[in-house]
Amino acid sequence: MAVEVKELLEAGVHFGHLTRKWDPNMAPYVYMERNGIHIINLYKTAAKIDEAGAALAKIAASGRKILFVATKKQAKDIVAEKAGGVNMPYITERWPGGMLTNFVTIRKAVKKMAMIDRMKKDGTFMTLSKKERLQVDRLRAKLEKNLGSISDMTRLPGALFVVDIKREHIAIKEAQKLNIPIFAMVDTNSDPRQVDYVIPANDDASKSISKILTHVTDAVAGGLSERKAEKEAAAAAKEAPKAEAKKAAPAKKEEEE
Repeated sequence: MAVEVKELLEAGVHFGHLTRKWDPNMAPYVYMERNGIHIINLYKTAAKIDEAGAALAKIAASGRKILFVATKKQAKDIVAEKAGGVNMPYITERWPGGMLTNFVTIRKAVKKMAMIDRMKKDGTFMTLSKKERLQVDRLRAKLEKNLGSISDMTRLPGALFVVDIKREHIAIKEAQKLNIPIFAMVDTNSDPRQVDYVIPANDDASKSISKILTHVTDAVAGGLSERKAEKEAAAAAKEAPKAEAKKAAPAKKEEEE
């Protein structure tokens, strides 16, 4: 679905940063300057949302995960809701250093969380002393806060989606090292050259973040639907010969009789 410039305008996606704070590499995406603030060209934003959406839909359709990253206050809840809605992992607390480059260690922490859950289910947890139970509970709560949303991520993501690349510079560097495609909302104070799929947009206002994330996760949902349809079609094609064989069996039996 094509993105309407009017809806982006209403959400305040066009408001950039103060002109003195700008990154000159964002010049191609700046429309004009008004009252000391750069105004983003929303026609370019709309085109870039479509481009990023098509690429993200392909990644989702291939069965790979897209990791959403946004630790700034005004983006946290939006990202958790939108990414969670399409069953994609997200980081909204502090970025755990080595999250991508040292993924094995992160997986161990996630497994520890699962182990504590098993202990609670099978009753082992209750055999611990009161002090030990308290320590285990605290550890579980800490792991849940930092890694709960990535507990289903068993391998490195197929892509990273970032809100505010300046703030999430560690995540960006790790993804670059591993050649993981980076999709991001990029404001006028950031360097777009760090990102594979740039969406020039106001990354500070919750309305703007919500609007972009809605379009992005809708595209991801489309890719997931496509994958589901392909799986169902493949399963149906696999079952068809069996069904035909079943139908043919009684007829063959009658002939023999």
